[in-house]
Amino acid sequence: MSSPLEMTEMYDNALLGILQHVGNIQDFLHIYFGFLYRKTDFYRLLSGPNDQMGFPPGVAEKMVLKTFKLFEKVAEHDRERQQSELRRRQERRCDPPPVVQELEISTEETVEQSTEAAQAESSSSEPQSVSAPTSSEAKVDSQPDSSSSSDGGSGGPGKLSQGDQAAAASTNSAEGGQDTFQSNPDSYNGAVRENYSWSQDYTDVEVRVFVPKSVVKGRQVSVSLQPSSMRVCVREGAEEKPLMEGEFTHKINTENSLWSLEPGSCVVLSLSKTSEVWWNAVLKGEKEIDINQINRERSMATVDEEEHAVLDRLTFDYNQKLQGKPQSHEMKVHDMLKKGWDAEGSPFRGQQFDPSMFDIPPSAVQF
Repeated sequence: MSSPLEMTEMYDNALLGILQHVGNIQDFLHIYFGFLYRKTDFYRLLSGPNDQMGFPPGVAEKMVLKTFKLFEKVAEHDRERQQSELRRRQERRCDPPPVVQELEISTEETVEQSTEAAQAESSSSEPQSVSAPTSSEAKVDSQPDSSSSSDGGSGGPGKLSQGDQAAAASTNSAEGGQDTFQSNPDSYNGAVRENYSWSQDYTDVEVRVFVPKSVVKGRQVSVSLQPSSMRVCVREGAEEKPLMEGEFTHKINTENSLWSLEPGSCVVLSLSKTSEVWWNAVLKGEKEIDINQINRERSMATVDEEEHAVLDRLTFDYNQKLQGKPQSHEMKVHDMLKKGWDAEGSPFRGQQFDPSMFDIPPSAVQF
């Protein structure tokens, strides 16, 4: 599966042409969302349990925000990488940096010195003494973070009050069944559990792991995403307290998956499916949902250009047939016949073209 950047680069020429034509981003967005309004079910709301087109309230908006956040994290990662490279260049040209900056160098001796210094100072000054890099917030940790000792000064989180609220919400949601989950954008096509909620569409799964209100920095959590497993922990001094861990029910694509922190609320895991199947649970061994009760229809937003063209043609042919007009395959043949109708030597030359003379089956034309 292509990465998000590779997927968008495929259409750069077409999108650049539109942007150059309209001249500004605002009008470009008007055109893009106008297309979604006119040609897809993006803005259509589900009117009942039997309605197979559209989304529950808030889900379409959540999809837009999710995509914005994804590329926002990519941009943040690029900025942090550029700043890191700039700092390295400046360090080569300048004198040795002050002691505070030396604490950020990840050698064993310096980490030990920073830990001793942090323990000697008051707890109120500890968060300012050592500054851990935050670039991990914008990318997937391929292996569990082992540098928790350098973050001990950030202050441990409080009790899982957020998790208690989630547990109550989970109990209430369970009483309402899948219909209750479907009405919540955070559990659409998924569920609410004791310490997290999850939702899914045809290609992605989103998991929101609840964290204490005191967790406001990325260095206060540790996230590991593997193709077949995951682990989310909150750091309490030198220890890590697991919030969610286990083996996935289906494999994920770690290159296209990432995580972010909503301070004091949750860790958001955006997981990319390796196969386009509907999940009945995030982790093996947890309570499963009934996938027959979720909306398993593919959104028009997930249909590629070729499939979209076929659907547009079928819709056009259906409307033409209702009006007694030629369908697309007949129109294509008629255009070719018209060229030879008045040609030199044609027995029909001088006569009005009569399409009723021809019976053209759909199989006679390839698109």
